[in-house]
Amino acid sequence: MDVFNAFIELLRQTGNVRKGSGDTLNSSPLWMLKQEVPKLVKSLNRQLREKSVKTKVGAFSVLKELVVVLPDCLADHIGSLVPGIEKALNDNSSNSNLKIEALIFTRLVMASHSPSVFHPYIRALSGPVLSAVSDRYYKVTAEALRVCGELVRAIRPKFEMPQIFDFKPYVHPIYNAILTRLANQDQDQECAISCMGLVISTFGDKLQGELPMCLPLLVDRMGNEITRLTAVKAFAVIASSPLRIDLSCVLEHVFAELTTFLRKANRALRQASLGTLNCLVVAYGDKITSSTFEAIITELPSLISDADLHMTALALELCCTMMADQNRHRNVGAVVRDRVLPQALVLVRSSLLQGQALQALQNFFASLVQSANTSFDALLGALLSSAKPSPQLGGLAKQALYSIAQCVAVLCLAAGDQKCASTVEMLMNILRDSTGSNSARQHLALLCLGEIGRRKDLSQHANIEGIVIESFQSPFEEIKSAASYALGNIAVGNLSKYLPFILNQIDNQQKKQYLLLHSLKEVIARQTVDEAGQVDLQDANVDKILRLLFNHCESEEEGVRNVVAECLGKIALIEPEKLVPELKERTLSPAAFTRATVHVRRAAVSALSTAAHNKPNLIKGLLLELLPLLYEQTVVKQELIRTVDLGPFKHTVDDGLELRKAAFECVDTLLDNCLDQINPSSFIIPYLQSGLNDHYDVKMPCHLILSKLADKCASAVLAVLDSLVEPLEKTITHKPKQDAVKQEVDRNEDMIRSALRAIVSLNRISGGECSAKFKMLMDSIKKSNALSEKYNAVRHESDTVVVGDVMDMN
Repeated sequence: MDVFNAFIELLRQTGNVRKGSGDTLNSSPLWMLKQEVPKLVKSLNRQLREKSVKTKVGAFSVLKELVVVLPDCLADHIGSLVPGIEKALNDNSSNSNLKIEALIFTRLVMASHSPSVFHPYIRALSGPVLSAVSDRYYKVTAEALRVCGELVRAIRPKFEMPQIFDFKPYVHPIYNAILTRLANQDQDQECAISCMGLVISTFGDKLQGELPMCLPLLVDRMGNEITRLTAVKAFAVIASSPLRIDLSCVLEHVFAELTTFLRKANRALRQASLGTLNCLVVAYGDKITSSTFEAIITELPSLISDADLHMTALALELCCTMMADQNRHRNVGAVVRDRVLPQALVLVRSSLLQGQALQALQNFFASLVQSANTSFDALLGALLSSAKPSPQLGGLAKQALYSIAQCVAVLCLAAGDQKCASTVEMLMNILRDSTGSNSARQHLALLCLGEIGRRKDLSQHANIEGIVIESFQSPFEEIKSAASYALGNIAVGNLSKYLPFILNQIDNQQKKQYLLLHSLKEVIARQTVDEAGQVDLQDANVDKILRLLFNHCESEEEGVRNVVAECLGKIALIEPEKLVPELKERTLSPAAFTRATVHVRRAAVSALSTAAHNKPNLIKGLLLELLPLLYEQTVVKQELIRTVDLGPFKHTVDDGLELRKAAFECVDTLLDNCLDQINPSSFIIPYLQSGLNDHYDVKMPCHLILSKLADKCASAVLAVLDSLVEPLEKTITHKPKQDAVKQEVDRNEDMIRSALRAIVSLNRISGGECSAKFKMLMDSIKKSNALSEKYNAVRHESDTVVVGDVMDMN
């Protein structure tokens, strides 16, 4: 068992290396593990034939971890493992733990391998699994039902393709086993409901005669408070089936129940009900009466608010789905306009609106304008009016104006070219009216033009770029910023015409340079990389942009240098191969500005962090060169520390603090996504050790990094554990001055708890007791009542999180 446990831990560590890395190079631990799989399976098969139940449980535990770390690694070995699974499930004298472990492994291996791998063994596997469904022990039953779900997916993986495997003999045995369990009101109802939903969605065309019996059972479970959420999700699975299952015997009842659930306090139930209603409307919209639609729509306004944006998105998506088929239900658009539109116009003013909810709101306006009952001019007027300050709600936040502009753009595009062109002309006329004193109208007009221009080529509107750039002269900062945003986004709609214009203006208009660079930043930020790794910007344009940006690295205005750095950071995400060598070359430049100010370095570090978080594979090959440069930014630089004379006293300012904090946060991100490219030993000493002795703002991310390293790279931390004890001890024993204000006392308490979390992680490392200094630190914590109490609280909190993660994985 000790060998099993040691090997499981080794597999987990190999799995940590795998995170963020899709490749298996010949030298990687994953590749080496893959070579050992045949030997490993042979050895474990031998263990599965042993009499000892503990040995067999241990063997299945190793196989489980292997499948998690190397999915699809057992494709050639399933045949040799099936007898061991059969024996574990068929042996009536078997321990329940052995059955559960065998079932969990079966579920994991079926979920991670191609269905065709299991087709020769379905007969052998289905019998023992279906027998386990009727087991007396509820945990065995629940796990067997989960395996049944994977079995169903494997038996009939694709509906539209010709069936290579004859699944029909297995349909009724699986259905009957699950129906028996579903009909019995016991603990296993939730797993049985989910499994029955999957069976009906997969085999419904072969169960026509049985549907009138099992569908009412599922509807009945919707009436039970404990099982209703699972039953709602089961109907979503059935409704999503390409088989178009006949639900006529229960359809009206299901709609009535789901509409009622939209009023319940249970948030998860309301969300699931919205999702299921959406699936049902898509599949069975032609069978739904207008009164049913109206009843659903009546419930939706109360679910649309910025207090719950996820719920809002689901409600708006349901509205769009119901409006999609105007031929059958002509009055749906009118009901939505009367009931839901007022709430949508309140939502669009929210400063919290973003992401999926904002996208759903845009789709809502597009669907509404295409319905026969709603006029484009009325909708456009309502949207533009919503931007006006109201006596009750006051003025609008900046984010709300951007949301309104995006909705206006989507509305125009949905209404057709003619309406879009007339709207653009109307917005341009607002900008031409330079005598107008209404800056709010000009601000919104610029944002709307930018959003429309990003989605549609506006080059047919003569001199639109000139009209927008005139707003750079405005006395209002928000209008200048909106004009910069608009120009950049209009250029995205037609790069060949407007990008050269922007680049030319940057070179020739010194006073407008800062705003024009912001326009260029918008152009770069809106570029996307397609599946082939190509971007909309042509190589020649990228070269021109890089030349221009590097020319302005030495600008005397810090604002210009900062925008240049942001532009370079965004280019790094789409063209890393071109930019990184250029950046390396310029780090050796004697010009102080080109070497980068602290702000520019911080922007570069942020760009690297963003790339590591979103597209780690883009930077992995460059980390060997970039990591030493990044680590260098974590060091305290005396030349960046200055003393400010404030008369009666002096104040020390550390200009490098934010840079060091950003560098450590970047390392933290790299540990999550690029661990296989990092040598932790070269980072811990001296860089992490230095960070643990640094300012409060730097210590906090360092404690988090140390916790991650203790979990993922325990041996590297263990080797230098003595060196890390002293800074941690200083932190947890630090006491603020007697005259310290409450804020300082609270910050110190937060820092102590942060350090104690790192110590809890270190204490979990096997072999940590060999460090005399760490042992003394733990003894001193136990002797101090205050520290001991905090340590136990932090440990309990940490254990709760670990248990939660394990439950999620299960």
